[in-house]
This record gives sequence, C-alpha cells and structure tokens, in this order.
Amino acid sequence: MSKSRSFIVRWRCGGAAALAILIGNAGCRSAAWHREKADQAATRNIAATQSAAFGREEPVPVETAGEQLRQRLLRDQALPTRLTLTGSGESPASNPVPASITLTPETALQVAARNSREFQEAKETLYRAALDLDLEQAAFRRTFTAMLSGAYNQADGPGSETVQSTQVTASPKATRQFRNGVEMSGSIAVDLATLLTQGSASSLGLMADAGISIPLLRGAGREIAAEPLRQAERNLLYAVYTFERFKRDFAVRIISNYIGVLQAAQQIRNAEQNYKSLITATRRARRLADAGRLPEFQYDQSIQDELRARSRWIQSLDDLAQRTDRFVILLGLPPDARIALDQDILSQLNESILGSAARSRDISAATDIPPADAPVDLAVPVPTPADTLGMTDGQAIATALANRLDLRIAEMEVEDARRRIKVAEDNLRAELTLFGSVQSGGRRSAASANEDDSTLDNLGSSALLTLDLPFNRTVERIAYRKSIITLAARERAAEAVEDQVKLDIRNAFRTLRIARENLRIQGEAVRLAERRVSSTDMLLQAGRAEIRDVLEAQEALISAQNALTDAVVSRRIAELEFQRDLDMLDVSAEGRLREIILADMPSLAQPLAPETP
Repeated sequence: MSKSRSFIVRWRCGGAAALAILIGNAGCRSAAWHREKADQAATRNIAATQSAAFGREEPVPVETAGEQLRQRLLRDQALPTRLTLTGSGESPASNPVPASITLTPETALQVAARNSREFQEAKETLYRAALDLDLEQAAFRRTFTAMLSGAYNQADGPGSETVQSTQVTASPKATRQFRNGVEMSGSIAVDLATLLTQGSASSLGLMADAGISIPLLRGAGREIAAEPLRQAERNLLYAVYTFERFKRDFAVRIISNYIGVLQAAQQIRNAEQNYKSLITATRRARRLADAGRLPEFQYDQSIQDELRARSRWIQSLDDLAQRTDRFVILLGLPPDARIALDQDILSQLNESILGSAARSRDISAATDIPPADAPVDLAVPVPTPADTLGMTDGQAIATALANRLDLRIAEMEVEDARRRIKVAEDNLRAELTLFGSVQSGGRRSAASANEDDSTLDNLGSSALLTLDLPFNRTVERIAYRKSIITLAARERAAEAVEDQVKLDIRNAFRTLRIARENLRIQGEAVRLAERRVSSTDMLLQAGRAEIRDVLEAQEALISAQNALTDAVVSRRIAELEFQRDLDMLDVSAEGRLREIILADMPSLAQPLAPETP
C-alpha cells in the first residue's frame, strides 16, 4: 500500500502539474500563433494544388504592405484624403515618390497587382478556398481536447457538522475520424477528491475509455464519408483555375486601357495639328478674300471649320483626362495622383505593327490599272501566320479546348454532380451503425473520497448496434431527384462553355483578319489624305480650288489619322485577346507578363498545361 501511495503522491505532484502546464500552454496561444498556422495551411494547400494543376508553384500573398504606393502618393504628393488606413501588413521603409511617376505597361501591371482592389479580392477569394479546404482536412486529423476543472463543495453532514470538500478533474480526450466513415475516440478522466473535514481523506479516480463507431450502410465508404473533403479540394482547384484566368484577363485589360490612354493622347495631337492647320487656312482665306480672290462666304466657311476643330480639340482633352482617371483607378491609385505614361510606347507600337503591315500587299501599289470594264476579283482577307501564332483555326480551337481552364472547371463540375447523385442515393439507405466501447477504472467525487484509489484493473466493454429504417426519406428523396436534374444542367453548362470557347477563337480569327486589313486600309488612307491636303492647298493658292476643298481634305486627314491610331490599338489588343482566349498568357501574381511568340510555340495541337490529375 505504501508503494501505491508513493506513486500516487508523485503523480499528484508531478503529473497533475505537467497536465496543467500542457493544458495552460494550449489555452494561452496567441491570435498571432493561430493566424500563422492558418496561413501555413492555406499556403501549403495552394502550392500543392498549383503543383498538381500546372506543375509549378507560385506564392499568392494576401497581405499587402502597410504603406502601398497609394498611401505614399497621398502623402508625398499632398493629395487630399480623409482616410487613415495603414493596411494589414507591416510597413516597409518609406520610399518617397517623385513629383510625377511615369509608368510603362510592365510597371503599370505590377503596380495594379499590388494596389488594385479587384486583384486583391481575386487573391482573397483563392485564399478563402484554401482555408475552407484546411477546415475539411481538420475533420480527418487527430483532434485533442482537454478539460481541467476544480470545484469546492460545502454541504451539511450528519448532525450539525459541515462537510467541505474539493474535487479536481482532468479529462484529456483524443478523437480521429477516418475517410471510410469510422470514428474512434479515447479519453482518460483523472479525479482527485479531497475532504477538507472528517479527517481530510482523499482518493484518486482514474478512468480510461475508448470507443469506436462503424457505419455499415448509410454513410459508409470513402466515396461517401470523404465527399466534403473531396469537394473542398475541387473547390480550391476551381479557385486556382479561376485566379489564373482572372490574371490573364486582368493583364489584357490593364494593357488595353494603357494603350487607350495613349490613343487619346495621340488624338489630342491630331486634333491640335488639325486645329493649327485650319487656323492657318483661315488666315490664308482672309488674305485671299481681301485680295478679291475668294468669296466672303468661303472665308466664313473656314471660320466655321476652325471653330469645329477647336471644339474637337477641347473634347479630346476632356476624353484624355477621363480615360486617365479611369485607368489610374483601375490600378488602385487615387485619380488625382500625378501619373504619367510612357508616350514612346505608342510610337514603338506604330513602328512594329505598321512595319509589319507595310510588308503586306499594298492596296494602292499597283501601277497597271486594268480597264474599267474588266472583271473585278475581290481578295478575301486572311490573317497571316504571325497574327495567329502559326495556327490554323482548327489548330487554335484544339489548343483552346485543351488549355481553357473555364472548360476544365465545367467538365469537373459535371463529375461533381455525378458524385452528389451517389451521395444522395446513399442517404436513401437505412442507417446501420455499430458502436463499441471499453472502460476501465472508476471516477471519484466528494461522496467517494474515503474509498481507495481506483486502478485500471477492472475492465468493462459494451457494444451497440443501431438500425434506422428508411420509412421516411422525403427530404432525401427530393434531394436525390434534384441532384439528377442538377447533373443534366451541369452537362448543358459544359456544352455551352465548349461552344463559347470555339466561338471565342473563331471571333478572334475574324478580329485579327479585320485588324490587319484595317491597318493597311487606314495606312493608305492617311497617305492619300496627306497628299490631298498638300495638293488642294497649292491649288487654292493658284486659284484653282475653293476653300471648301481644303477644309474637306483637312477633315479627311484627321479622320484618317484617328482611324489609323485606332487600327494600331485594335490590332495590339486583338493579339493579346487571342492569346488570352487560348489561355496561353503567362501572368504572375506580382503582375509580370510573358507573351507567347511564334518561335516559342510547341506542337500546336498539344495542351500547354498538364492535364488535371
């Protein structure tokens, strides 16, 4: 008995303290610790899903720096604001921004990736899906719980004596649910009951309990029990695919809006040149009218065109300001920030695209004009291999069908609907569950404080078999029927996405064909308009033309110049949209864009990303 007492005393002093420290340590974990664990799990899930889907991993940081470019612009450019937001991350060292920032398309995309609210929301949506998966994964991990409690009791004893007692209980428990539906649990309850009166007797209670639950019909099997986890994995994969698609579309929108601002700036320059030319024409018309060589009404007509040119110039200034504000907001920056764009980009784009178009057949290059009554053969425009990355329309459609992530999502949602039918069918079955438990030891309380300490010698077991017959499965029957209808709807949706993919590629080919033809047409129109302005001006000075001819030529010139700029911009956007529709643009979470060039093309009909495992 003395040995037992010695063991119990040691356990009371050492084991109880260790258990209290363990429970206290688990209960005193900070919010920062839990946040770090959640971030680790989400990052791990995203990386694993990216690796399985694309064969590569890419960090997707959700937290932004406390002081982004937006905050630095508000501070260093002294922009008015009433918000004092500092972000949710740590502030880096402050880097003053210059009085005006000049952005290239590359840097604009990177700025947008860090500051755009839309981009941040897309990352957060992906992150939430990763956290949801961690929650489902936790259901199949070992879980530990522990409760430490202490109680003081005072009650009237025999006669007038008051009985005072204390009871300290520690009850750690571990549970584990398996993916086939089996659930196991084990717990230990340790009681220390002490009488503070009546001789201060004490007794140690020790009880171990283990249980198992095995579903035999309803809810049994990996396909049924682990379905929530499987769906959470698929949801994260969908979120990864959707984020990839978003990045590509977002990059096209950023570059398109960037070029659109440059286009508006070019239209200002065209309108300004046209305005100056009409002012010059009006002055010349005044001198000719004073010399009696031009009727007065033609001078008035010149004045009217000059006023229209001024109105067009002012309108173009306003259009540029509005486009710039919208673009800056798209980047996630305040619209009143002093942001400039690299004006040389449009010149480089003109040189690149117009140079390529100039190598094509010139519609006005023919010098041997056939007779007027000769048959007219119309050449149907076709895009060149350089326009379509060397693909035919059939090859492009095959590549898009293999690459498009939205089509993969639609296909996998059909599989999800089929799995839900199996789950709904399982819910219609009877529920037959086997429960088993083993107990050993005994509990102690104030009423049993005078008893001997309990041991684990006495072993008891029990088994229970429950059967829930499916007499009433109305809810489950309706859910089952709805799941069949949902499958048909998902199949139709997948067909619609596939048709849309084909339509996108066919439209892209048409757009590229029209863009190339418009480049050649508008390039030639500008050359003809410039020649017309020059010739009519000389004829006017020679008295062989009217002022109306000069004004019409000048109007045709500015229209042709604006149309040419629009054709260049449309061609560039069409190239980007074609690669986006093929799902071949490579855009990182930091906003770095890599386009596909013809020399980099692999086998045309092969998918550029690995198939989903």
